[in-house]
Amino acid sequence: MASFDLTGKTALVTGASRGLGQIFSRALAQAGADLIVTSRTILSLAGFCKEIEALGRRITPLELDVRDHASIRDCIAAAGQFEILVNNAGCNVRKPAAEITWDEWNLVLDTNLRGTFFVAQEAAARMIPRGYGRIINIGSVTSVFGCAGLAPYGASRGGVKQLTMALADEWGRYGITVNCLAPGWFRTEQNKVLYENPEWVEYLCDRIPLKRPGQPADLEGALVFLASDASEYV
Repeated sequence: MASFDLTGKTALVTGASRGLGQIFSRALAQAGADLIVTSRTILSLAGFCKEIEALGRRITPLELDVRDHASIRDCIAAAGQFEILVNNAGCNVRKPAAEITWDEWNLVLDTNLRGTFFVAQEAAARMIPRGYGRIINIGSVTSVFGCAGLAPYGASRGGVKQLTMALADEWGRYGITVNCLAPGWFRTEQNKVLYENPEWVEYLCDRIPLKRPGQPADLEGALVFLASDASEYV
């Protein structure tokens, strides 16, 4: 089981001020990793940093706006050495496709797809010389199927899936694995309004073989596996 141990490794997690970003960060810290966590504002990470420090792990908060190339370069430069990247930062605009504006489209695609690529690019530039790295891009069930009201989001997450496969093919020779973790219907800030509708929740659970929405613990094992040496051939 030593291959699952992340002791001595450092993980950088984007979008770590709330939701899945904190779930992912907490799981990595519990598996032994030190953390570099990012958000557009340092203050939004203060409380979480205290929680991780209480676990006995080192944690460094950094500002990062994944829509800004200079911000990405500055953040990765300030991060120093890390072996694991979790590309989690994302956003959504939930409305009919006919009503999506130019700026809304750009917001979602710039955050979810372009940001994911350029953060990975900067991280890989530091991983390649060392011959080791774990990059985990966060996708969605909409990476593989269409959903009304989520046209730009689905386009961005489908792009993340294809991007992941391209990067895995290109960087595998350098000892870097690139994988996409695509959560199903987990309650987050982005979709919490849906869970306020009991009829929708009932409809959702009827479609899921396990008859329940996802819980944070359902993601933690998969994430730690993909971040660890146990997934060397994945």
